[in-house]
Parts: sequence; C-alpha cells; structure tokens
Amino acid sequence: MNKVASVAGNFASVPDWNDVRYAMVLGRCGSLAAAARQLAVDQTTVSRRLRVLEAGLGTPLFERLKGQLTPTPAGRVLLECGARMEQEMAALCHLAADSQSTVQGVIRITAVDALVSHYLAQHLAELRGRYPNLSVELIASSKSLDLTRREADIAIRLARPVEGDLVVRCLGKLAYGVYGPRGHETPASWAEAPWVAYERSLDQVPEMLWLAEAAGHERIFFRCNNMDALATAVADGLGLGILPRFIGDRHTAICRLSGAAPVLYREMWLVLPRELRDIPRIRAVSDWLVQRFTADEASFV
Repeated sequence: MNKVASVAGNFASVPDWNDVRYAMVLGRCGSLAAAARQLAVDQTTVSRRLRVLEAGLGTPLFERLKGQLTPTPAGRVLLECGARMEQEMAALCHLAADSQSTVQGVIRITAVDALVSHYLAQHLAELRGRYPNLSVELIASSKSLDLTRREADIAIRLARPVEGDLVVRCLGKLAYGVYGPRGHETPASWAEAPWVAYERSLDQVPEMLWLAEAAGHERIFFRCNNMDALATAVADGLGLGILPRFIGDRHTAICRLSGAAPVLYREMWLVLPRELRDIPRIRAVSDWLVQRFTADEASFV
C-alpha cells in the first residue's frame, strides 16, 4: 500500500467529487437544512458526506458561528478549489454538445419572468423554425444564475454584470410606469395610495428604490415576485403598481397613471461566458436575440 496516499490530509487520497459538491452547496447555504433542501436529500446525508470529507482531508471544514456554518481557513481553500472544479465538471458535461459544428443541442436562457412570459416565449417558434435541431430551456428567475457553473448558457439581465469573464451587450431600454385599475383616478400624491410590489429580497432594484422615495415601503400591502400576479393585484384594486410599460399598457384591466414619460428606465443586457461565445448554438442564439430585441426596441419604451 502507498503509505503517502494513506496519510490523512494528503491529496494523494483524492476526495470524492460528490462529497466536495455537498460541501460547496453547504458553503453557499450556511446551514444543513438549507443545503439539504437544495440537494433534495435529508440533513443526515449532508452531515454524513461532510464528515467523510473532513475525515479524508484530516481537518474541519466548517465551524458554527452565530448560528451559521462558516468555512474554516481550510474550508475556504476547499470552496475556492471546488468552484474551479465545478466549472471544469460543467465543461466536461457539455463537451459533446459544445463540439458540434451545427446549431443543435440544448441551450438554456435565463431572464426575469416578465421577459420570459411576455416576450421570449412568444418568439421561440421563430427560433425553432430557423434551427429545428435546437432545444430551448427558458428559466424565469429574478436571481442571477451562475453562468460559469453552466446554470444557464445565456442570461438577459436588467443590470450590467461587474464581475466575471463575460461577454455583454446592451439590448436596449425597458421603460416602467405606474398603473392602477382601469378608470382609477391618479392620486394627488403617490404617498397617499396603497401599493403592490416585489418581495423584500428585491428591495434594492431600481423600481423598488423609486417606490421607496415616492411613497415609502410602509405603503406596500401586497408583495410578490411574479409580474402577472402583480398586474392582477393592481386590476383587483389591491394597490398601484410600478410595471414594465410593455406589459402594463397591454393589460386590459389596468391603465397607466404616470403619464407619457416613463418613471424610470432599466437597461437590458445579453450576458454569456466568454469561453462559450464561439460555440455554434450559443453564437446563433445570441445573434438571434440581438436581432430580435433590436427589431422590437420601440415596444419596450
């Protein structure tokens, strides 16, 4: 037996990638319960895999501080190495599809639910007609999925990324207005009206900052992270709402109260990992998205 490989903590005894993966999720979540939910296993499984990994490496990887599991110095090193491993594993998993010279395979596009439901989904038939061997997955999420870990191939975001080796391109502006039930009179002051708005985790996005200044968050009586639900709540009289004009202006049961000028704009950005830009299906779909948004630029403002 190789004595060096048998010494605890020596990397000649290679850790199981699945154990490292569990530790990565635990590091992001900060608790066994949250990690177990994300991994779709029970807490005992997460705890057991962590103990196996720590025993193999010969050092604790997490300690409990203020009720949270916090990485030890060795744990931080493991998480840094694990992040690089995740990227390499993701690249290996996509190796076959990435090497295709034709536009085929699966492509995952993520955007906020408003763009997915009210814009991208209605244009997919055009994309599929152009590339019949392409399978498209749309992921509606207000959270920024990690492109480097291939949680998505292309993202359309409402803020320009400031970190990562990414290719970014502005797709245009998205105008917002204030809406109330059809026939509703514009209040003398926004601060006098009840409001519906996003969930609290989105309190720092520009729409919510505008609302905080115009009326104050204490005037919000309904919160939701789904744009259609917010528009319905406005139509039902729960409160005024700040909505993208390309959605609000088309909704038959609500009307714009904020006049001709948008109350604010947000920029839409196409984002993809630089390493993927020359893969045929990524390049084809990103070019199509730029063409599509450019052609429909006026509808967003």
